[in-house]
Amino acid sequence: MTTTMAHVAAAAGVSTKTVSNVLLGRPGVSPATRERVLRLVEELGYQPNLAGRGLSSGRTGRVAVVVPMLYQPYFAEVAEGLILALADRGYATTLRIAPDGAAERDAVIGTTTPDVDGVILCPHAFVEEMVDGVEHRPLVTLGGPPMQSVDCVVMGEHEGARAATRHLLSTGRSRIALLWNDLGSSTPHGDRYQGYVDGLAEAGLEPDPALFAFGSDWDRRMSGYEAMVALLLSGRSFDAVLCINDALAIGATRALRSHGRRIPDDVAVTGFDDTAEGEFMTPTLTTVNPRKAEMVEHAVAMLVERLDGYDGEPRQIRTGADLVVRESSRSRADGRA
Repeated sequence: MTTTMAHVAAAAGVSTKTVSNVLLGRPGVSPATRERVLRLVEELGYQPNLAGRGLSSGRTGRVAVVVPMLYQPYFAEVAEGLILALADRGYATTLRIAPDGAAERDAVIGTTTPDVDGVILCPHAFVEEMVDGVEHRPLVTLGGPPMQSVDCVVMGEHEGARAATRHLLSTGRSRIALLWNDLGSSTPHGDRYQGYVDGLAEAGLEPDPALFAFGSDWDRRMSGYEAMVALLLSGRSFDAVLCINDALAIGATRALRSHGRRIPDDVAVTGFDDTAEGEFMTPTLTTVNPRKAEMVEHAVAMLVERLDGYDGEPRQIRTGADLVVRESSRSRADGRA
């Protein structure tokens, strides 16, 4: 026999309306009653009809996770973390790939995500002005720039890049190249770049634009390979390279080795994102851990609070970053990282 809401209500000694209110997370139910109903839902094996709940409450129990791509390991790892964390909270997910600002906006306002209650967006081109004055579902951005009008989790990009730059300088390197993925611009920008600049400044150094290298595409290993080959062919002298992410660092490492450069003896290499493959490279990759699990937990918690009725001012949570020193930046002086 299939267990119904009426069976749960009879066992709990409450009305079916009360059971519905508990399952929908509505206020007005005492903690003791809520606990009793939820316990009996589990004991009796009652499976709520999510479609019916969506029709009656305007909610579907589904959240959109939006990333710019999946070929970049960082976004794949974050997307998986979000999907699993939301599942732990009882939410299904719709995964959307939004490669540009227009696609990000469509996902936020519901054009491509009509069946969701809220959105967690890992932005690439999205800025909050895109949805100024436009009604949209609860939204949390993760890993992008600070937002004033929506909840956001801001990555420790500046402190991470500064720590990587300091580390390279501490190992005796002073000609630190920068591998960037920003197309259409010869001038890097943003928190990671500023962290690099500030790390150099602490040692009395200034960035050398002649050591900036760009690939033909963004966030791809091939872009790192191309950028490093161009830098090597330029004949410019450098003894370290700070890569804007691990994907570029992996491509750069391949290019250095194919051109006879030893890592870290001739050139030290650092990445950013602490993706899984960096730990299994040869040599293993020094990188920055942006605390992905912490960012995921904050983003999910804030979105669920919004879905549960929180209507306060937009919140901004900043996570830190941790340098993970491995073989690719070992000190010249003593052979240790």
